[in-house]
Amino acid sequence: MTETLFYSSLAIVLYVYVGYPLLILARGSLCQKRYKKEPITPSVSLIIACHNEEAGIGAKLQNVLALEYPRDRLQVIVAADGCTDRTEEIVAQFASHGVTLLSLSRGGKAPALNSAVRKATGDIIVFSDANSMYAQDAIRKIVRPFADACVGGVAGNQVYRKSLESNVVDSGEQGYWNFDRLLKIAQSRAGNAISATGAIYAIRKRLFRDVPGGVTDDFAISTRVIGQGYRLVFEAEAICYEPVAGAARAEFQRKTRIITRGLRGVLLRRKLLNPFRYGFYSLQLFSHKVLRRLVVFPLLLLAVVTPLLWKDDWSFRVATVIEGLFFLAAAIGLVCSQRRISAPKVIAIPFYFCMVNAAVLVAVWRVLFGQRIELWQPNREPQNSSCGEQAASEIHQSPA
Repeated sequence: MTETLFYSSLAIVLYVYVGYPLLILARGSLCQKRYKKEPITPSVSLIIACHNEEAGIGAKLQNVLALEYPRDRLQVIVAADGCTDRTEEIVAQFASHGVTLLSLSRGGKAPALNSAVRKATGDIIVFSDANSMYAQDAIRKIVRPFADACVGGVAGNQVYRKSLESNVVDSGEQGYWNFDRLLKIAQSRAGNAISATGAIYAIRKRLFRDVPGGVTDDFAISTRVIGQGYRLVFEAEAICYEPVAGAARAEFQRKTRIITRGLRGVLLRRKLLNPFRYGFYSLQLFSHKVLRRLVVFPLLLLAVVTPLLWKDDWSFRVATVIEGLFFLAAAIGLVCSQRRISAPKVIAIPFYFCMVNAAVLVAVWRVLFGQRIELWQPNREPQNSSCGEQAASEIHQSPA
């Protein structure tokens, strides 16, 4: 029985971290579905939803106004979600440059986005975070795939900048996103990217539907495109830059919030898990957004049963030692993160891996007990304050 638990748990873990990525990369090379990309300039509405972003909103809007895109084809909307600082005052200073301010009562990001899209006039809606800085040609690059009528959404390329004082969280975060970027490229080549990241993505306005509360808005909006029969593709040349999260505690809170809302988002889009209707994308979604997030449970089972098999065979002794070294590296990483010092990847990756999976446990608990995260309150690291939100303390609501 113990060996059965070991091998079944190991099989799930190996599929999630080895088998699934290899399958995606192979399919991206062998089963390419090309789509048209042309240098078009459709009318675009750029939407930025924010709450108390006075430290970075001015720099963000300066970045937007410097983009290489025809000004008469670009509408900029800032949806201020119940701001109590100088955010609205700063945004109002850009009114003469064509920036529209929506002053909203506090309701959360989803209602803010819904209100902003109703005010949008562009054929293409581009969504951006308040702390993401776009490359000058980002809008031009992200609209190119819309030359293909089959493309309904485009996910941009979020790139993390290294902070001045790189630490163990920085290294882990960057390693994760570099690997995830390779998967997005392969997914897009063969069909659909899993979903978009909120920092930079675009959809056809006519495909937008109101976002419900308590879910990850970028996942809900971008996967809705696939649900309506259109492609969601990844455009690696549409680049935006963000700072890495910084402090481990803040990053843990952010991951917990994202995963909680992400799991609720999968429940919302559960029809996409039907392979008879959505084909290979259903396997992608299940493997990437369900199995990969819940793999913490077979991992925990492995941690428990492997030492129990110590006497059975030398392979179990080796496995136990490897597990012990992995957790030791994670513990050292925790110490490094608390002291805000850098660490090699052999330390940073185990720490980040364990931190993310601990966040999953908290997120699953919240979902099971019906906790919803509707609102967020930015917490900023001093060295990154000009770049906007670094993490968010959470405001929970139980189901109505």
